[in-house]
Amino acid sequence: MLKTLTSFLHRFAEVVAAGLLAIIFVSFIIQIALRYLFNWPVGWTAELSVVAWLWLVLWGAAFVLKDHEEIRIDFLSAHAGKRGRIAMGIAGSASIVALFGMSLPAAYDYVSFMKVEKSSYLNTRFDVLFSIYILFSVAVIVRNLWNLGYLLRGKEPVGIDAAQANPS
Repeated sequence: MLKTLTSFLHRFAEVVAAGLLAIIFVSFIIQIALRYLFNWPVGWTAELSVVAWLWLVLWGAAFVLKDHEEIRIDFLSAHAGKRGRIAMGIAGSASIVALFGMSLPAAYDYVSFMKVEKSSYLNTRFDVLFSIYILFSVAVIVRNLWNLGYLLRGKEPVGIDAAQANPS
């Protein structure tokens, strides 16, 4: 049941990301057509592309990208033993939870404050446009709490290929 739900939610997140990518592509094509075929440059297409790109990057990082697909700098952990990798994973996940947790109230205040401004062409409030950052921050905190619980039980950090890691 839980596996089916998480599979559905991950597929939904992928569909949203694909939709955002389609919005970027279509608005780019419309911008080219209006500018070069009809000599009618418009700004809303560029603004829509930027907003969709912002949402795509943060949405994808929060809900589509899996832990083992993330780019990590592992030159230290790759040469450590299992206990060392677990300790580094705990320190890293705890740091991310603490830092994102401390910044979340200020980020929320800033995003909420931005309701006073609207975008130039789309006439959309900035708090709506920037709300994806709050979702991203909460997802990062939850994902790292999940990893922290996994690591505290003594299991290998997510994303480490045990065959390539130092066997000590």
